[in-house]
Formats: sequence, structure tokens, C-alpha cells
Amino acid sequence: MRITTQQAEKLLKGSHAFSQLGFSMMLARLKTKYAKDSTPAMLNEISADINDFLSKFAPIMQEDYKIIEAL
Repeated sequence: MRITTQQAEKLLKGSHAFSQLGFSMMLARLKTKYAKDSTPAMLNEISADINDFLSKFAPIMQEDYKIIEAL
């Protein structure tokens, strides 16, 4: 699964509950990073980070994909 920059922005601005603690922790870190620098370039970098995580941990992220796809 790959997300768009629009979906990444919704993740960064929302307060979704995910079953995977690692994903939630990464989002918390990225939210802080995005709050300090909310440029399109930073959003692209964050989207890439999220996509890397999702591709690496695809087998354990199935339940959370449903939430992400609804964005």
C-alpha cells in the first residue's frame, strides 16, 4: 500500500487510533516534525517515510490499512 501526500497530511492533522504502536509512535514524531516545517517538500519527505514503513511492515499493518484507506 502507498499513500498520497493528501492522505499523509490527513494522518498528520488527525487523531486516528492505530493498532500498531510502532506506527503510532512514528506518526507522533512526524507530526512534531511537520508542525515545525509544514512545507510541501517536508510533506513529500514525510509521505515517503510513511510509505517506507507501510511497505516494510505490510504483513502486520493489515488492520490499520482500513483506516488509512478511508482517508
